[in-house]
Amino acid sequence: MKPIFLILALLLGHLTWGQVITGKVLDANKEGVEGAYIFNHLQEKHTHSNELGSFKLQQTYPGDTLLIGALGFQKLEYVLRSEDFGAPLNLILEEDIYQLEEVIIRPNVNGINVVADIDLKTAPVKSSQDLLQKVPGLIIGQHAGGGKAEQLFLRGFDIDHGTDIAIGVDGMPVNMVSHAHGQGYADLHFVIPETLDNIDFGKGPYYSDHGNFGTAAYVDFGTKQRLKNSTVQLEYGDFGWNRTLGMFSLLNDDTQAAYVATELIRFDGPFESPQNFSRLNIFGKYTAKLSDQGQFSLSASHFTSEWDASGQIPQRAVDNGSISRFGAIDDTEGGTTERTNLNVSLKKVLDENSFVKANAYYSNYKFQLYSNFTFFLEDPINGDQIMQKEERDLFGLNAELNKNINVLGSPALLRVGTGFRTDNIQDNELSRTLNRRTSLANIQLGDVTETNVFGYANAEITWNKWTVAPALRIDNFSFNYVDALAQEYRNQSVGKTIVSPKLNFTYTDSADLQFFLKSGIGFHSNDTRVVVAQDGNTILPAAYGTDLGTIWRPTSKMLLNITAWYLYMEQEFVYVGDAGIVEPSGRTERLGVDFGLRYQFTDWLYLNTDATYTHARSLEDPKGMDFIPLAPDFTLVGGLGIINLGRLSGGLRFRYLDDRPANEDNSIVAKGYTVTDLNVNYLLTKNLSMGMSIENLFDTEWNETQFATESRLENENDAVEEIHFTPGTPFFVKASLSYNF
Repeated sequence: MKPIFLILALLLGHLTWGQVITGKVLDANKEGVEGAYIFNHLQEKHTHSNELGSFKLQQTYPGDTLLIGALGFQKLEYVLRSEDFGAPLNLILEEDIYQLEEVIIRPNVNGINVVADIDLKTAPVKSSQDLLQKVPGLIIGQHAGGGKAEQLFLRGFDIDHGTDIAIGVDGMPVNMVSHAHGQGYADLHFVIPETLDNIDFGKGPYYSDHGNFGTAAYVDFGTKQRLKNSTVQLEYGDFGWNRTLGMFSLLNDDTQAAYVATELIRFDGPFESPQNFSRLNIFGKYTAKLSDQGQFSLSASHFTSEWDASGQIPQRAVDNGSISRFGAIDDTEGGTTERTNLNVSLKKVLDENSFVKANAYYSNYKFQLYSNFTFFLEDPINGDQIMQKEERDLFGLNAELNKNINVLGSPALLRVGTGFRTDNIQDNELSRTLNRRTSLANIQLGDVTETNVFGYANAEITWNKWTVAPALRIDNFSFNYVDALAQEYRNQSVGKTIVSPKLNFTYTDSADLQFFLKSGIGFHSNDTRVVVAQDGNTILPAAYGTDLGTIWRPTSKMLLNITAWYLYMEQEFVYVGDAGIVEPSGRTERLGVDFGLRYQFTDWLYLNTDATYTHARSLEDPKGMDFIPLAPDFTLVGGLGIINLGRLSGGLRFRYLDDRPANEDNSIVAKGYTVTDLNVNYLLTKNLSMGMSIENLFDTEWNETQFATESRLENENDAVEEIHFTPGTPFFVKASLSYNF
């Protein structure tokens, strides 16, 4: 009997150790490291740390060796002791050079966003216009000298300024609903690029925590919790470019951190009529660790910008020599904008299996834009200049519970969230103007109140190498509009609810190979002014999507991702700004293939490239008349990044956009282009560095944005429809000097 009692005692001994180890993976500042890989060699069990750095690993015993790894950190081996099972274990990682072999393909729904982590570390963002281009395959175009939000191209979409991509910063939405210039308008220029810490993205409508506009993709940016040191930087370049940056660490210890960052930019551009562009940014953030290992953050920012613009010019005016490529038909275009933000966030640990995170935000936003797309088509005497103007207060709340549970004996992560967003827009205006001074007539003028209340639930259930993730999201919208031009007061109101289910699967064969199948329904909302005018028709058209793909690391130095995808839209919108209407363009479908490659040649040389092929067509029109204007069918972006080469760092980047149809029958073509940029930085001393960047290295003649527009010039009798474009910047050199202290 004694041997039986001895065996039982050993088994009970293992149960005493709990067979479960809990802990946190931390960096040198005791901040949680998200996505760290924790592997038990002996038991062949693994897990990943969550966004607080916390992890839980089952079937572990004293004497087992844990291998912990994360991108940008040295690997750590830790032998478990009996006392480690009584309290959470803190594992501290030391920083190291970025090695592609450290990348671990996480067994979750959105493992693909690991490529953004790689790109951000190997090729840091240099300007606010670079922010969105960190999303693989996304290309931007600017057509107002840096003042307006960029035009976006992704997966066969001309997303305009944000209609089909949901963008956020620290949990605060960037997209503006019922905006004076266009639905979903997303201006990221209030973000100082050097404050950026991480990028989270996902393509397709497969993520329950993202609702409105999240059809083609979502992008979430996170700002730094603390600064390693303070920095002052000066930049000077061609075309009147100068930028001053200051980043100052005010507090930095084990429990608290605070800093302030500010930038001032001035730029005339290559245009014959100077842009007189200026932008001021101020950002401050305070972060404190809570006693339960949670976190509290408070951030505030203010952004203001003003500019003149030469606008989109007609190709015929350049061809006949009346203006140059950098000339203007109406150089009184331009505008002003500003945004003030306050954001409070909290992460609180409830127990070893659950935590909550929440943020509340407020923004005051102002916008005034003068444009002239058609010149003298509508008004042969005064011209067709229009003004779009608004001021809004935006406030909202996001809250989410994260809880580790068991489903039929299998571990699962449950996320349940809720929140709301309200936009109060005063004097949303569209008017005809002359010379930015005289108001000729109001086309639209009124007040908008729009509220979105939402809730969602998502479970990621892991069974062996499989992860199944069913999810459901519910959104309710309330649209209200008071037309100031109506003879009698009337508050027009419409409400609508949409349910968006998702179902995603991943099969993670190893830390080097994953297959995934994603499916889901998303939506984008219509403009309030259109919703109430149509009495609720086509308010929240849905998007149905599916992705099938793989993430594979065939060697320690290479990472590949390949995805075949399909997206069906119930309704697309084209905002006609000068008429103040949204044109429904009917049902559409897009299908294509994404391909991505990351390769590390040496410790200091990285290659990345992303290609997307898309077939995009309208389902409402006959063949040959079914092209979707400005939808790109092929894009290619990539480059080489140099880091840690002694005192030298830098990179070479290129982007290619193919010829694409500018109208429905492809009789007008928007010409493609290839543009290459170069940047080099050199560390002169421990604290002093200098840099140089060259945009459009090969001085390519290219059109940054293009539209098929019907217009009439002052000396013309008839209107002409053709390409109108904003010329891309020619060879452009900037130099910088930075001091860290």
